[in-house]
Amino acid sequence: MATFRLQGSRVLAVDMTGDAVKAKNGSMVAYDGQMAFKKMTGGGEGIRGMVTRRVTGEQMTVMEVKGHGTCWFADRATEINLVQLHGDKLYVEASNLLCTDAGLRTGTSFTGLRGATQGNGLFTTTVEGSGQAAIISDGPAVVLRVSQQYPLTVDPGAYIAHQGNLHQSFQSGVTFRTFMGEGGGEAFQIRFEGDGLVYVQPSERATIAGDV
Repeated sequence: MATFRLQGSRVLAVDMTGDAVKAKNGSMVAYDGQMAFKKMTGGGEGIRGMVTRRVTGEQMTVMEVKGHGTCWFADRATEINLVQLHGDKLYVEASNLLCTDAGLRTGTSFTGLRGATQGNGLFTTTVEGSGQAAIISDGPAVVLRVSQQYPLTVDPGAYIAHQGNLHQSFQSGVTFRTFMGEGGGEAFQIRFEGDGLVYVQPSERATIAGDV
């Protein structure tokens, strides 16, 4: 299995001995040894995945990188965070997914109002199985634990991913005063309950929620 390691906080080094990884198209910045690059359709999920992603609007352009040596990946100098999966599922926006073990399965999942408030549509990408994934964030992400005793509420614009057995619900503080320009400044939040991890970046992307 390929070995993921961070070289600094903005470059991912993947050591391979005949292994393969799936990476964001065009994210290779250097490699040594021998590598082969192949563009994959539908986020690596074949024709069915391509159709699904076009229908859901959760587009993801991925390449397979296979070889012997080390390949380095980066994306617009964004921060990179490693995620270890042990048979569980990671929910992450396609634009935040940099690289995964080739053996991890990707798919799409309905997000409902959370995706709408983020401005990312109603679906998100899932990564499932056992292995490593690398996700990117605007600034160093913090990993916040959610437990039965300590639920967590986050801003939709700062959320980037979550894993574990978590239930999410949408909270709105929109009132008549909001539309009069006297809202509290945080009109929408996402509340996570259960047991798992939530990845939050120290930056808020432009969202529908941020305009209210």
